[in-house]
Amino acid sequence: MKQTLIIGSTVLDIIIDVNALPSTTEDLHVKQQTMLLGGCAYNVQNVVQLFQVPHLFCSPIGTGVYGDYVAKQLSASGVEPFIRIKDQDSGCCYCYVEPGGERTFLSYHGAEYTFQESWLKDLNMNDYDSAYICGLEIEEPTGDEIISFLKKNNELEIYFAPGPRINRIEQHKLDELFKLSPIIHLNRDEIMTFTHKETLEQAARALFSRTNNTIIITDGENGSYFYDNNGLHHAPGHPTKVVNTIGAGDSHIGAIMACKKLGYSYLKSLQIANQVSAKVVATKGSIIPKKEFQQLEILTP
Repeated sequence: MKQTLIIGSTVLDIIIDVNALPSTTEDLHVKQQTMLLGGCAYNVQNVVQLFQVPHLFCSPIGTGVYGDYVAKQLSASGVEPFIRIKDQDSGCCYCYVEPGGERTFLSYHGAEYTFQESWLKDLNMNDYDSAYICGLEIEEPTGDEIISFLKKNNELEIYFAPGPRINRIEQHKLDELFKLSPIIHLNRDEIMTFTHKETLEQAARALFSRTNNTIIITDGENGSYFYDNNGLHHAPGHPTKVVNTIGAGDSHIGAIMACKKLGYSYLKSLQIANQVSAKVVATKGSIIPKKEFQQLEILTP
């Protein structure tokens, strides 16, 4: 089995539980604070690793307090840092979680959101057949280097999870990526806002017309959808108790990537991914514990 290349960030998530988001001039106490590893690419690779699908995790780590913490925690979990950037600090993400589980992010970006093509110059690309990218890294100035790398290796199947940043990424970057026919992963609000369509099927069709590849849409407790040449298809959600929604989308796309590599159909991949993300939102952090993963009802393809 060929490998998947996972490009993106590993960050320190500072999870702050609050009764409500503060307004200007308010002085509130938080309920509790937790520090955990996070970042879109880190969350994705965690799920891919649980499925035991071969991959390379290309995630840069900078210096400073946050960089040192991330590098130490990664190593402790058995994942060696891909590259340390010595002249730039790592940032962090403040995750404010309200009682209903919804999260609001304030991110301080550092070295973890940068990319250089030269980091991958020694790879034998015959060993890889797919790649994951996130909207945050594409939005950054070095996002052009990611796009350049993908254009030079256009045989890769690209999974692109732009998230809400799809409305902030420069148009020329999106145009270049869409020409590469990526598999797009968005939630309902993101795709509806981006396409300005009235129905989910219209929105999926509009985006499909630009990429000519599968569109995947998550819809919270309602499950998820994929759109292809045969229209819109639905996979029901799984009941769960929402602790927080951090990492839900990341775990979903990670599970789909792994399931497709293992030979599952798109519908079955979505059914499994819905189980995975339901487990993630029922946990404190953004990743699914191995013990919880082993309880999933995953069937032979």
